[in-house]
Amino acid sequence: MAWSRWVRRRRAQNRWTIIESYVPGLADAGVFATSAAVVMWAWFYLPERLPRTYEKWIGEVAKVDTRLIEALRRARRGTFIYGKDTGQAPLLESMCRDFGWPEIWGDPSKTIPIPCEMVHMGCGPNCEIHAVSRFARTFKIACATYIPLQIVLRLRRMREPAVLRRAISEGAQSSAFLATFVSLFYYAVCLARTRIGPKVFDAKTVTPLMWDSGLCVGAGCLMCGWSVLVEQARKRQELALFVAPRAAATVLPRLYEKKYQHREHIAFAASAAILLTCLRERPSLVRGVFGRITNSVLN
Repeated sequence: MAWSRWVRRRRAQNRWTIIESYVPGLADAGVFATSAAVVMWAWFYLPERLPRTYEKWIGEVAKVDTRLIEALRRARRGTFIYGKDTGQAPLLESMCRDFGWPEIWGDPSKTIPIPCEMVHMGCGPNCEIHAVSRFARTFKIACATYIPLQIVLRLRRMREPAVLRRAISEGAQSSAFLATFVSLFYYAVCLARTRIGPKVFDAKTVTPLMWDSGLCVGAGCLMCGWSVLVEQARKRQELALFVAPRAAATVLPRLYEKKYQHREHIAFAASAAILLTCLRERPSLVRGVFGRITNSVLN
């Protein structure tokens, strides 16, 4: 509402700029990218802060060996150390045996850093080929879900050819968004830890262990969310508002002590007041299933 007033005011003053016209779309994308970064960071290092179903869904989409994730977590905890024998070699050595790689790759005291080929999970040593492969595989899986879902949502109007084309188009676009999300994450990790990071920063300043104990994952988290720009502009805000509460839940406590529960009561009362006011004054602002249900009840 504040933005709408700002737009009217600027246009009335004939001071509206091209940059301002891009602000809403970039703001939605920024909220999603920030929220996605928080969620992905939590998935790697604080999985207990995510709902079990959400954590499981991310794992199924990521399709990464849990031993590799555990190695990165141990590196952050300070037990997986390059150049030292801390008894962590068996973790990745078993992974090397399963994939047919030299076992020495899994020994952090001898191999510094973990080869990118291990991160690629059998796609070879080339980071670009791995990113493309991730995109293709995720896109294929996502299309099998999103396109039938879009068709089901339009069954009543499916006799019209344009409706079928739109269903396929929107399903493919959503699949491309998810595939870009996954491939951007993995490619950013590789760029940070082996391709660009070590060339920009001296190995003594930013060591391989520093990259693998959080910096490379942080790069992936920061990059992946911008894949939302592939999605339709009207859907970006919905995605941002869907992910933002889950990101907030990883930072805020899930349960308050009784002496602090008044905070939740105040937040709920204020939120309900805003929603009910909008439903009466400007119902178009309350979208989605909630908006349709409450509008039918109140009217």
